[in-house]
Amino acid sequence: MAVEEMGTAAVTDEHTARYRRDFPCLQQEANGKPLVYLDSAATSQKPQAVIDAISRFYETSYSNVHRGAHMLSERATDAYEGARSRVASFINAADSREIVFVRGATEAMNLVAASYGRANFGPGDEILLTELEHHSNIVPWQLVAEQTGASLKVVPITDDGELMMDRFDELLSERTKMVAVSHVSNALGTVNPVKEITAKAHAQGTPVLVDGCQAAPRVPVDVQDLDCDFYAFSGHKLYGPSGIGVLYGKHHLLEAMPPYQGGGEMIRRVTFEHTTYAGVPQKFEAGTPNIAGPVGLHAAIDYVSEIGMDALFAHERALLDYATEAINEVPGVRLIGTAPEKAGILSFVLEGIHPHDIGTVLDHQGVAVRTGHHCAQPVMDRFQVPATTRASFGLYNTRADVDAFIRGLYEVRDILG
Repeated sequence: MAVEEMGTAAVTDEHTARYRRDFPCLQQEANGKPLVYLDSAATSQKPQAVIDAISRFYETSYSNVHRGAHMLSERATDAYEGARSRVASFINAADSREIVFVRGATEAMNLVAASYGRANFGPGDEILLTELEHHSNIVPWQLVAEQTGASLKVVPITDDGELMMDRFDELLSERTKMVAVSHVSNALGTVNPVKEITAKAHAQGTPVLVDGCQAAPRVPVDVQDLDCDFYAFSGHKLYGPSGIGVLYGKHHLLEAMPPYQGGGEMIRRVTFEHTTYAGVPQKFEAGTPNIAGPVGLHAAIDYVSEIGMDALFAHERALLDYATEAINEVPGVRLIGTAPEKAGILSFVLEGIHPHDIGTVLDHQGVAVRTGHHCAQPVMDRFQVPATTRASFGLYNTRADVDAFIRGLYEVRDILG
């Protein structure tokens, strides 16, 4: 679903207050002030439902999966595979076998680069990225390009932080063997036109990988509607546990790809002379997995689905609009990334004050933000800044949080300006 087609009914303040109570970590002070957590783009806080699901699993159902005939192993396997089915329905995958559990989105993108890339790229081939990408959607492609003789091409962005789609059209060619693009920029919040990008790439016969880390917690994701070939996201940004991520891949592509790692679970038969591999997704899940991770991710998906992804997007967008209007009144602020289509991420610099100093002063006011290059150094280079301060919103944030953040910025100016 395109952003402009989404519903506009945001989560109400009353609902937000109730949801906020579901997050134990937010029920505390930071430096003697009520904690204002504006760093959800880095990682989200966890609702009690997720914490309880993980704890209950360890207390009652923990065992290794797929390998045992006893009760606990059957329970653990049912929970693990049930989570796979829940993820598939959450992103509307056609088949739960298209869901591969990994440690995080970084591993997902490395898996595709290493497995698909090594098997399909060669000298003269091109991998098309964008200037908005997180390092995790750059470095794996650099590595495979060095190994195969392929090269990288980069779609530039405008001063607003939007992709230059005319340059995308120019760079996409019969030599392009992969397009890798973020759904939502982690550094700027820009929502990219991934459905349009995928359609254009497929017209050239080129597969598309989408980095969905910032999208999965913020916008409805339908991989069949997007028609992307691969989609990657992390549990920890989706109100779930760390150490669990998802790679969606179209079944025929995963079937054709060689294994990424070898060991237990990913095999069908092993001899010293030859090994045959399990089918997907097990072919890509070597060794004992993070069994509790998918259980927590299942609970997180249930939690956000009950609220509704359309409502969550509208809530974050309303907070973003409110914060953007307020921060533009702060003297010396320059917003980095002002695309019309944005998710709940606000990056900026404050004239004469280093972002790390801004973050330190805000922390003393109880406000948690992210400072640095956000693992997106090419974005920083594009805007000629070493770093930005980034405030990012979640379902538990309110206008009062934004007000505390803006008051903190005036405090920064008073102390450091």
